[in-house]
Amino acid sequence: MARRKKQKIYKELQVEKLAAEGKCLARTEDDKVVFIENTLPGDVVDVFIKKSRKSYMEGRPVLFHEYSDLRIDPFCEHFGVCGGCKWQHLEYQKQIAFKEEQIVDQFQRIGKFHFPTPEPIMAAPKTTFYRNKLEYTFSDKRWLTKEEIEESGDITQSYGLGFHIPGMFDKVVDINKCWLQDDRQNAIRNEIRDFTLARDYEYYNLRDHQGQLRNLIIRNSNLDQWMIILQTAKYDEKIDQLLDHLIAKFPFLSSVYYILNQKMNDSYGDLEPTHYYGKEYIEEQMEDLTFRVGPKSFLQTNSEQSLAMYRKVRDLAGLTGNEWVYDLYTGTGTIANFLAKKALGVIGVEYVAEAIEDAKKNSAANGITNTKFFAGDMREVLTIPFAEKHGRPDVVITDPPRAGMHPDVIKCLLELAPTKIVYVSCNPATQARDIAALDELYAVKVVQPLDMFPHTHHLENIVLLEKR
Repeated sequence: MARRKKQKIYKELQVEKLAAEGKCLARTEDDKVVFIENTLPGDVVDVFIKKSRKSYMEGRPVLFHEYSDLRIDPFCEHFGVCGGCKWQHLEYQKQIAFKEEQIVDQFQRIGKFHFPTPEPIMAAPKTTFYRNKLEYTFSDKRWLTKEEIEESGDITQSYGLGFHIPGMFDKVVDINKCWLQDDRQNAIRNEIRDFTLARDYEYYNLRDHQGQLRNLIIRNSNLDQWMIILQTAKYDEKIDQLLDHLIAKFPFLSSVYYILNQKMNDSYGDLEPTHYYGKEYIEEQMEDLTFRVGPKSFLQTNSEQSLAMYRKVRDLAGLTGNEWVYDLYTGTGTIANFLAKKALGVIGVEYVAEAIEDAKKNSAANGITNTKFFAGDMREVLTIPFAEKHGRPDVVITDPPRAGMHPDVIKCLLELAPTKIVYVSCNPATQARDIAALDELYAVKVVQPLDMFPHTHHLENIVLLEKR
């Protein structure tokens, strides 16, 4: 029988500073770095080590000896359990100051290229109720808090509707109030839970894959239109009864869908949502443009800050009306359509075919005729022959996923050599790596961080690159 590895706890570590991914950094007596979750600079903690590597360790606090002066009271009752909004215990101005520091650190440490002092971060005007989409999971075995277990050994209600516990795919914390999206989403979610529990609906078992109700998506727009999408493993009259009840209870609902999902996971990109009630889409307003948002549409989840970001991208692009613009990783074409009036023409490229169809529909709905959209893997679509056929770009906008751009895409950009590249990123680390690869031909002229997600470590960063 193998011997169980002894658990390692370091006593009274002084937390020094905030680090990547929302964790904090401390050092042991022998100067080994420890990254610790759920702490702040100034905390003194005992730390349980979860992971040990040659150059660093990762751990979680098990006892606080002193609390940081930076610490404030979190406003959410689920703080520290659900895994979202991990910086609620840190005052907002300090959150964004740290995000500015992260840009400089990543660019200096990873990029090693010359760059100007970043512009002051564009802070979020709203730090609560700012999202336009939330996704909840049904579970027949919800997460039990320490307090619940201590207060009662007899837990009669094991069903939950809420968010996954970090690192535990089968554990869901039952949410009473979430501060991320307009408060009406709380009313919708809680009504669904009350209605279904009172009528013995089956919540899904995430391990055994048994049960009925799986997933709930709630979307809203800045035009106050609302959509709900219910995922179910079984479709019967109980689904109709639930949806009919919600339509009657919440007359502000604009669009209702359900998805029959009998797969082993909740992803629905390959499934067809069934339209049940109302319009087939909701609408988002951006200046004089209206964008249709369907059940599968990708849209930045902070509408107000998205508009600020698009305006900044437009300013940095400096279009005169004579430029061909390529919008790489265009999604549903929001940036492409937003820039079209200022450009000679815009070409958008995106991997997801459904998103490209949305982009075309959004152009048509807004009377935009100088856009073209293409679906496919970026490294296969963006080639020199493609550019020769459709027009070489004068300006490139690129907004890749967190992994950044593939080396083949960067190589093609260097060959195409547009005058400007505006690089939008949700991951400054991979952005720094990619800009370093472009450095032979492009100089960084503007660095503009933007806070899209208050109370989290995530941020957007916009960089203007100009050909040397």
